Amino acid sequence: MKLAHLADLHLGFRQYYRQTSSGINQREADVAQAFVHAVDGVIDAGPDVVVIAGDLFHSVRPTNAAILHAFNQLQRLRIELQDVPIVIVAGNHDTPRSVETGSILKLFQALGDVYIVTQDVRELTFERLDLSLVCVPHAALIVNRSSLPVPGTNASHRILITHGEVAGALSRESASLEYGGAIVEPGDLNVEAWNYVALGHYHVARAVAPNAWYCGSLEYVSTNPWGEMIDEDREGRRGKKGWLLVELGNRTTVEFMPIPLARTLVDLEPIQGEGMGAADLDRVLAERVASSPNGIADNIVRQVVFDVPRPIAREMDHQQIRELKATALHFNLDVRRPAPSRVVGVGAPGRRQTLSELVTEYLARRTLTAEVDRKALTGLASRYMDEVERDLLEE
Repeated sequence: MKLAHLADLHLGFRQYYRQTSSGINQREADVAQAFVHAVDGVIDAGPDVVVIAGDLFHSVRPTNAAILHAFNQLQRLRIELQDVPIVIVAGNHDTPRSVETGSILKLFQALGDVYIVTQDVRELTFERLDLSLVCVPHAALIVNRSSLPVPGTNASHRILITHGEVAGALSRESASLEYGGAIVEPGDLNVEAWNYVALGHYHVARAVAPNAWYCGSLEYVSTNPWGEMIDEDREGRRGKKGWLLVELGNRTTVEFMPIPLARTLVDLEPIQGEGMGAADLDRVLAERVASSPNGIADNIVRQVVFDVPRPIAREMDHQQIRELKATALHFNLDVRRPAPSRVVGVGAPGRRQTLSELVTEYLARRTLTAEVDRKALTGLASRYMDEVERDLLEE
């Protein structure tokens, strides 16, 4: 039996300011097109069941355009793969804070043989396929994240579907505000009880056990795509997004199915700016851009420059920088100042905390109300302080 495992589509995701000729945010259009490519691949593969393990949408209140696109693509699956169950489990981005708000996901039940699980643990059985699917949405993990269920039937094919952060699965580089879901201890997955565990929430395809996988996202839809690329390097799939085709039998096999992406993420070789003047930095920046094998036109580009004092950064050729930003879909010139220092006590050198560090330290000890996620709050504050610092350097 074959299972198609998708997750983290984040339809409706918007980023940067470029728009298509029809006035749609370009990154929103890229994400929508990635889903089309994935549906094309799933139809060609002809699986017996399709699973979307959370975050179909980027927001609990997606735009009409995002809802219509999701409906059309799921309808394509429904028409081309008749009698194939489609199971959608709600992730943290799909889950309203209030139960009374309701979930837009239930709309897709109108397509027929589309099963939506948004709040409580639910087991779906399909006798024709000798298949049992136990679905644990984000909301259920938040209520009781330490006691994931075990199979309730003796079906030959037993699948667990859930959307959460398996402890230890996310690296330090990839951790960002985007990953703010429920924590699941690896032992709580009970992987030995399942033929396969379909995970959502982490945006890089990765096995946490031979039969338990994150399929990753279909596009770069987090606040830290550069951290994702570091993790993709470790998995041998740098710059690749896709879904998983799982073969269930005597032995479970998992195949990563890449999809074409609309544009490339270009992380230029960092520049060590210590001792360099503005003209030198301008020259090296131009060399880095010219040497990029993928170019920067319509791509998402980052250039990190270390150890540049603010006065030097202000003297750089900002006409050149504006031209680079106009050429790329997004060009992030990440100029980082030297580590600040001060004299402590009687002439002893010491490191002065940055504004970001001071704010993070303050929020770490501040008393918060129960509904505020401290990790998410400090991450957001740190990111905003870093963005302000970079904007000041680029003025």
